[in-house]
Amino acid sequence: MRPSTIDDRPWCIDLSAAAQERAGLGRYAASLAEAMLAQGAALSAFVSDPSDSRLRPPLSELPMRTVGWSRPRWRLEAGMSYAGSPSIDRALQGVRLFHATDHLLPRLSRAASVFTLHDTAYLGPSAGRYHLARNRWFLRTMMPRFLNRADRIITPSEHTRRDALRHYRLDPAKIEVIPEGVDDRFHPGLPAETVSAIRERYRLPDRFVLCVGTIEPRKNLTTLLDAYAELRRDHPDVGLVLAGGLGWMVDDVIARVRSLRLERDVRLTGYVPDDEVPAVMNAADAFAYPSEYEGFGLPPLEAMACGVPVICSDATSLPEVVGDGGIQVPPHDVGAWVRALRRVLEDEEVAAALRAKGPARAARFTWTEAASRTIEVYRSVTAGR
Repeated sequence: MRPSTIDDRPWCIDLSAAAQERAGLGRYAASLAEAMLAQGAALSAFVSDPSDSRLRPPLSELPMRTVGWSRPRWRLEAGMSYAGSPSIDRALQGVRLFHATDHLLPRLSRAASVFTLHDTAYLGPSAGRYHLARNRWFLRTMMPRFLNRADRIITPSEHTRRDALRHYRLDPAKIEVIPEGVDDRFHPGLPAETVSAIRERYRLPDRFVLCVGTIEPRKNLTTLLDAYAELRRDHPDVGLVLAGGLGWMVDDVIARVRSLRLERDVRLTGYVPDDEVPAVMNAADAFAYPSEYEGFGLPPLEAMACGVPVICSDATSLPEVVGDGGIQVPPHDVGAWVRALRRVLEDEEVAAALRAKGPARAARFTWTEAASRTIEVYRSVTAGR
């Protein structure tokens, strides 16, 4: 049997965010592609700049298509394709379907397209806290074109679907809600030596509250810091670990740590590789996620899968994801956060109930299901052309 070639792969998925290790978008693209490959999907990969590619197997073994452009130029060229500049068709020659996973869809004349709309955080009165000005301008300008051009739109939550219908004149039948999933690596009871090694590597406290995610304004970490400062009066042995790379507008978080005199108690680990996150979660006593806005909310779901008691905000899509598997509180109610943290750390019955409910809730969300439903979308779109 001859080896598969790029021409045998009619479906192309954008893995640029995965290659560049860009947090949530990268995790989505990589996990979805891996699960689709496991189901026999004939995929090729698109990466805008292969020199910046760090795809892991089996994704690194896929036939790759590229334009050979840096991320800023790829974004510019994709936008300009709607103004009549030369199309991107040459790089995607032979592709029957292109899946845009990175909020970026060039105008294609031959291939069908599927577009994943992760969220609409770039809209609304708080958008200035969620995106840089140039990103807001680009997304507000180009998103209507992307969504209208796409043959089908995938959203990870009903909340994002409702936002899309509220902000854009879209046919509801064009949008498919396909929730994200939990990788099998996230589960309770990792080997003690694995967890111990992670504790040593990141200098984690014996007891701590954990938050995972890029440090940026919409994560609302100042509220968590205020709540932790109050909690620490009764629980001086409990630390706070913020695991995630530094995003933008981080000065407020650093300043709040200093003003509350928590420099010795708050651990900022920096970016934690995906394969080490499960062990960090297994080491935690509680997981706190006060985010103001999420299109889905993967970190609290992964924490629940690890059997860590979860407290999250009751905003946007998070109630859909967490359900009864965690405690939900208003994002900016510091007192409610203090009370919820105390319940989890002081009441063993509450903690035990959450440790049992979390994995059961998380089990409803699988990448296998997401992949199967995405493949159905691909087939439906290509059959209709």
